[in-house]
Amino acid sequence: MIVKNSFLRMVGAAVLPFAALCSCSDSDEPEKNEPGEQTEGKYVFATTVQGSNATSNVLVTGNSLDEGTLSPVNNGLVNEGATQWVFYKNFLYALTYNQGNAGTTRSYYLGADGQMQARNMEYRISRFSSYGAYDDNILTMSTGEGPAAFADSHGYKPMTLLVTYLDVINETSRSNDTSTGLYSMENFLGNGEYVTLSGAEQSGSKLYCGAVPMGLSQYGAAADGGKWIRPGNEDLVHAEAGGSGGGSYKAGELAGTQYPDECWVAIYNGDNMLNPTLAKTDRISTPCGRYRSQYYQTVWRADNGDIYVFSASYAKTMTDPRQQTTLPAGVCRIPAGSTQFDDYYCNIEAQSKGGNRSFMRCWPAGGERFLMVMYDRALTEKNPAATELAIFDAATKKLTYVTGVPENVSSVGKSVYTKDGNVYIALNVDDQNPTIYSINTATAVASKGVTIESLSITAFGYLNLPSNN
Repeated sequence: MIVKNSFLRMVGAAVLPFAALCSCSDSDEPEKNEPGEQTEGKYVFATTVQGSNATSNVLVTGNSLDEGTLSPVNNGLVNEGATQWVFYKNFLYALTYNQGNAGTTRSYYLGADGQMQARNMEYRISRFSSYGAYDDNILTMSTGEGPAAFADSHGYKPMTLLVTYLDVINETSRSNDTSTGLYSMENFLGNGEYVTLSGAEQSGSKLYCGAVPMGLSQYGAAADGGKWIRPGNEDLVHAEAGGSGGGSYKAGELAGTQYPDECWVAIYNGDNMLNPTLAKTDRISTPCGRYRSQYYQTVWRADNGDIYVFSASYAKTMTDPRQQTTLPAGVCRIPAGSTQFDDYYCNIEAQSKGGNRSFMRCWPAGGERFLMVMYDRALTEKNPAATELAIFDAATKKLTYVTGVPENVSSVGKSVYTKDGNVYIALNVDDQNPTIYSINTATAVASKGVTIESLSITAFGYLNLPSNN
């Protein structure tokens, strides 16, 4: 049964009160527990637990992914939860979105006593629609209105890239300086449209980001008397504001791209997010998966350094046929060290059940294999659910559905872990405790692993014990 013990019984310090903004820290800084030479560690599970009066978030630790049952009772650190948990450089970051408002983010580590502990720093970061990492920094990214100094004669502000850099070693935070105008995302692809970035994947010294065209902002639609509005698309410009959440729009905008049959990747030298090289292919559509206002990364590095670019063809869901892609969900490739696509292509949709299904998310699963979260019907059908799993072998261009998973999966976790030819993922199942499943990437056969007595597992990963304390 799902655990319903009061979270007041759980041992472990709760998250400390909000301590500081970006660059401030508490005066009682604890001894550093950042990793030096590493010893064995523990697996950490971000869970939600039903207490007697409320739902709480608990970081649970364990020694295995493959077997057993873990309880959050007397084994957990109560915390405030996160939109996205990120395991990076032996730290666990809780990135919080907060529906467009400033989010609260802090990080955690595994102490020398094997218990999860919160670091002192807590940050307010800009809203983000995607994230990634480069060297010692976690990057959160979004596109929003730029400074008023660059507004046009109508008062429309150009859409601008907003980046927050979280230095995981030094525990500091900074944002990019948009006052120079260098981070404008208007006319990013040369067609007048602005873009947002999906994911940030490092390969060597380069950073690869999916460039997602968003259409014409008020600023772009008004530029030069509407020069960027394609002939015949004038009626796509909204006369009044409407929509909600990630689908909201303003009067004067042309929401959604006019070029749905293109895929673009922005390739940066380093993480300054300036002067990218743009790689383009017309064999797949937009390089991202999407759920509401979140853009899921689908630009990934294989173990050999090649960059595989997946498209879920989300533009099939656009209302107007002029903005719908004709391209199936598929994958192309940018070879290691290159800044252009080669001739690699695979139609993933054609290999799906029914030959017409796409995916919501994907992750590297070791070597040149990837784990795909597949929809149970076509994107164009009503209420598709992304609850099926498949392994895509990029070397052989073969998609294989995973067997051995429960039939009543209600949702799939937001993170994966790879080890010894297996990829692990959390599955939340109706009327049962959530469980980690191990998938053999060569056979696509899943095996039941550790179960957590909780409502859900939102993320999990491995942290080392520090040996330099």
